[in-house]
Amino acid sequence: MPTSRTRPYLLLSTAAAVTVASGVALVGLARGNEPAAVFTQPSRPAASGPAASSAPTVAPAAPPPAGLPVIAYAKGPAGLPADPDPKSVVPITEALRPERKVALYDAPGGTPRAFLPPRISGLRVLAPIVARTGGWVAVLVPAANRRVGWVPESGWEAEPLRDQLVVDLSERRLTWQREGTEKGSWTVAIGTKRTPTPLGRTFVMGRTNTSGPVYAGLDALVLGSVPEEPEKLAASLQKAHTGIHAWTDTSAFGDDVSNGCVRTPARVQDELLDQLDPGTPVVVIA
Repeated sequence: MPTSRTRPYLLLSTAAAVTVASGVALVGLARGNEPAAVFTQPSRPAASGPAASSAPTVAPAAPPPAGLPVIAYAKGPAGLPADPDPKSVVPITEALRPERKVALYDAPGGTPRAFLPPRISGLRVLAPIVARTGGWVAVLVPAANRRVGWVPESGWEAEPLRDQLVVDLSERRLTWQREGTEKGSWTVAIGTKRTPTPLGRTFVMGRTNTSGPVYAGLDALVLGSVPEEPEKLAASLQKAHTGIHAWTDTSAFGDDVSNGCVRTPARVQDELLDQLDPGTPVVVIA
């Protein structure tokens, strides 16, 4: 867990927001004009995650330039393609766990666009693997919405994943699945129309502490997703990430009232904190 000096900044209420390290550059995320994804559909059964295709091996990766930008908590990548299947609720069963910074490419055999570091704001990086083709894998990218990066399938180890969260915005419902089996489902609060909970696939980056009795004294789960339209938020929240956190005011559940975070009953948050690991995929559907 990160120290108070490096703890991530979430879309919490302004009065009780969690602060990020002062050394993290607060810069905007690139949006739009990214290339389309290259994707091969899995050939194994749905519950087993992305499978290797029979496509020929793609050209080897070009060496990344020394000045390639590094993804940071408030600095998302530019030039990476869209998630090929952002609405998919097929369980994701593996994650890339880099031991050193890894170059992300815009396509198999394509152009390197950013480095994915082993830690971001003190949180250990585990990026879910959503596709494989020609000796490359596509992983979900933190600090950006519905973006993937391609990595050669060598020089790193895959980390198994067992859990997945699905947030159904139309039902205001959070469902926890483990190895394809539902373990719990609860009514929650979500973002307003002005400050919506970002759609698509993301993942749990880790956890951070909160400040204020409304959070029931429980940590928040930090997600990789960021505000869709940060300019509509208070300045103090524009560089924050989405989170899942407890909320003691039960009148909020079933309503659209947050800055984009998912608010849960305290008992639910306590269970999620006890059971979920970093890298857990989170799918937000309309």
